[in-house]
Amino acid sequence: MRTRIYIDTSVIGGCLDVEFSDWSNRLFDEFRAGTKVAIVSDLTRRELEEAPDSVKEILSSLPEECVEDVFLDEEALALADAYIHDGVVGVKHLVDAQHIAIASIERVDVLVSWNFKQIVNLDRVHAFNAVNLKRGYPVLEIRSPREVIREKEN
Repeated sequence: MRTRIYIDTSVIGGCLDVEFSDWSNRLFDEFRAGTKVAIVSDLTRRELEEAPDSVKEILSSLPEECVEDVFLDEEALALADAYIHDGVVGVKHLVDAQHIAIASIERVDVLVSWNFKQIVNLDRVHAFNAVNLKRGYPVLEIRSPREVIREKEN
């Protein structure tokens, strides 16, 4: 079974960022090879509408069979509100909470992001997961792309 990886816009844009390009591009290579599935939300697609064409082309370069679409629905909105209510993130970071909520509800294997302040942060990961467990959702793995790519054997 292929690993289902929820990607946010930072991972897509990371393909063109000097600091993150190696890891983001290697992850996209794994999507193209079919070893992993990119889980892409309508929220991510909306965020990409404001991105330069070069960033939009990265996601559109993935074959359809390498992508699974998921959606921000009422259940995800309610879970994101719970993160805000419990103080995991402030209301100005609602979109980040919505990404976490979608990934949690969809029971992905891992969410990846380059957002170390609001998402890939151990204290926040624990807090997101505390809310998930309290509301009957599973623990969500949250990592950077660097942590989920397959290392090549030397």
